[in-house]
Amino acid sequence: MRRPFPPSVVAVAAATVVVSSVPTVAGPVVVAPRPQVCAVPDRSVKLYAEKLRGDRIGYGRTPKAASVPGPTLEMTEGECLAVTLVNHTVRRLSMHAHGVDYTVASDGTRLNRGCVPGGGSRTYTFRAHSSSRRPDGTIKPGSAGYWHYHDHCKGGAHGTDGIRKGLFGAFIVRRPGDPEPDRPPFVVVMGPGLTIGLKSAPNTPLFTADEGERVEFVVIGHGDLFHTFHLHGHRWADNRTGIPQGFTDPSPVLDNKTVGPADSFGFQVIAGEGVGPGAWMYHCHVQNHSDFGMSGLMLVRDSSGRLTEDARTTLGAWRHMEHAHTHRSAGPGH
Repeated sequence: MRRPFPPSVVAVAAATVVVSSVPTVAGPVVVAPRPQVCAVPDRSVKLYAEKLRGDRIGYGRTPKAASVPGPTLEMTEGECLAVTLVNHTVRRLSMHAHGVDYTVASDGTRLNRGCVPGGGSRTYTFRAHSSSRRPDGTIKPGSAGYWHYHDHCKGGAHGTDGIRKGLFGAFIVRRPGDPEPDRPPFVVVMGPGLTIGLKSAPNTPLFTADEGERVEFVVIGHGDLFHTFHLHGHRWADNRTGIPQGFTDPSPVLDNKTVGPADSFGFQVIAGEGVGPGAWMYHCHVQNHSDFGMSGLMLVRDSSGRLTEDARTTLGAWRHMEHAHTHRSAGPGH
């Protein structure tokens, strides 16, 4: 029989500690700092995890401001960002990011001892890098893109219950000089279950913009199902920003894209460009998913900032539209 490994001492404190083995000689255990991707972050923000109505949990930028999805985080390539998660719940939670650089100290998982106990706090550090050429001549892609973050601790090693409760949000990394939207990004989380961000129509997000404004969508998939995101009346290039990089850009032009669990993409469009103001639907184009309530509206006001009479009529009809979820279970994972 194998002899057991010697015991280890695990110290967890604000994402800056490591596991140290018990020394073979008498003396104190020395706990070395866990390295981060940068010594001094360029910016620091806080996220507060808090219980919401029912059994929901959300992230917020200030106390008592948690929401589902959580606040959108943004970085620019070349930046280093410190995010301190303050856990105002009694459950063990975390913040795990996609698309950016971090060491194991900021992995935000049980595996790397990155959870935050109830009532505690922890700082995760992320870096967004620019594209570069490796020593072997290949290209290292940059961090710019439409990403997301979520819990990775509640309900098991992968945070499955935390995601089901609402612990997720968008994470955008831009390149210097990228066009920026005229309004905060519109975040559409497809799932968990047959929901949009744990909501069903007509309670799904209602986005508003004025005709001619540049707007930005971030689409994220969560849960166990595959969906498709379709936006009525508007199209985008299937590249990093949704904006063609020239008249010969070979990127396909889309108005519908498949979204699987943990997939994310984004794009920018001009509201009402070529089609005018109105109430424009977005929804999952898997037919029974949209029937169960996976749909919402983008309201485009006219040049004077007013909803047209036709848009008001459409909005009223949509709010009273019969969805299958009002009569049947909302499906697996709801």
